[in-house]
Amino acid sequence: MSDTTETTPGWLTSDDLELARARMPILYVEAVPVRVDNNGEVTHIGLLLRIGRDGTVSRSFVSGRVLHHERVRDALLRHLEKDLGPVALPRVPASLQPFTVAEYFPTLGVTPFHDPRQHAVSLAYIVPVTGDCRPRQDALDLVWFTPEEASSQVVQNEMPGGHGVLLKQALAYVGTLS
Repeated sequence: MSDTTETTPGWLTSDDLELARARMPILYVEAVPVRVDNNGEVTHIGLLLRIGRDGTVSRSFVSGRVLHHERVRDALLRHLEKDLGPVALPRVPASLQPFTVAEYFPTLGVTPFHDPRQHAVSLAYIVPVTGDCRPRQDALDLVWFTPEEASSQVVQNEMPGGHGVLLKQALAYVGTLS
């Protein structure tokens, strides 16, 4: 019997999730929230401030699993609302082609991305948001950085598991990496 209190269809119990993680890649979506000016150019990148299970403070993106029988678009919107609040007003792209696919491995060094829990495949998107972002759940805060600040070594060092590499890829994709 499971101690899980989640009642949403598609969620695995903790034991089932551990078993699945040990046997197959898990599909995730990651969103890099951005603010854009009237010309559509990225002016700021939003990074969540989180406390890990081990007590370390780090920066990360909106991220989460795609549920069984859930469309990628729906998963992206669900995680944006969960992490940024219900009035963030994200503008999910009309085409759901990610700017990159990040492969996280439990073994260090296979790719720049590492997740000690599992082999995960993550579809990464840049999502403009126009509303009021108020982090929820396990995020402490959302901090908006200019592209120059976001590409600094200080911010990069605060992003574990290869998220700094993913941030640089996002900045390059939108043409703001200097």
